[in-house]
Amino acid sequence: MEKLGNGGHLHLTGATESVEDTGTLAYLEDTARQAGLQTTLLDIADIGWREGGGFVDLESREIELVFKLYPWEWMFQDAFGARLADAPTRWIEPPWKAILSNKGILPLLWEMFPHHPNLLPAFFEDDPNVAELDASFVRKPLYSREGANVALIREGVTLVQQQGPYGAEGFIRQAFAPLPNFSNQYPVLGSWMVDHTPCGLSIREDENPITGNTSRFLPHAIL
Repeated sequence: MEKLGNGGHLHLTGATESVEDTGTLAYLEDTARQAGLQTTLLDIADIGWREGGGFVDLESREIELVFKLYPWEWMFQDAFGARLADAPTRWIEPPWKAILSNKGILPLLWEMFPHHPNLLPAFFEDDPNVAELDASFVRKPLYSREGANVALIREGVTLVQQQGPYGAEGFIRQAFAPLPNFSNQYPVLGSWMVDHTPCGLSIREDENPITGNTSRFLPHAIL
């Protein structure tokens, strides 16, 4: 954070009506202050636009560096979405991360690196090659978050399916690789990187094999 901010002013924004999101933003704001940055926390709906300038906060301060807890695909559709390319604002994380959060990257990676040991076969749902998966696969919408609208299908039978608001944008199908079951819990590991350096590991678990927004975040230590 200190390297990114270079002693400047950091804005933190998101949907502050969410208690969880506001708590996360407050925590990150505290870390930014410890790194020597000045900070402003505001709701994403309160960000304005100055003609000939860029994005501004409620005090008409220019937003030069901002962390947002808000999906890029939502922002692209918002009123000021078309202004993103014109603004000098630096975003944490940058707009190109929208590519990584889109499930459409999975069939593209499989096409570029077929049979790579770190990839699962994946295809867009309208791709004839999807037949290679037979009757066992995971169906995922392109813009799914926290397991929403994901379905696990084995031998043509839907084992579990999450409801949600996604799917109109299309689906992909990916080979079914079931999570291990430990005492009726399904853990998922996530790695954290800062400045291209691995620096942490997250563990979430649930009784449901589809990790969702109510899955538990486990405290842990690796010595």
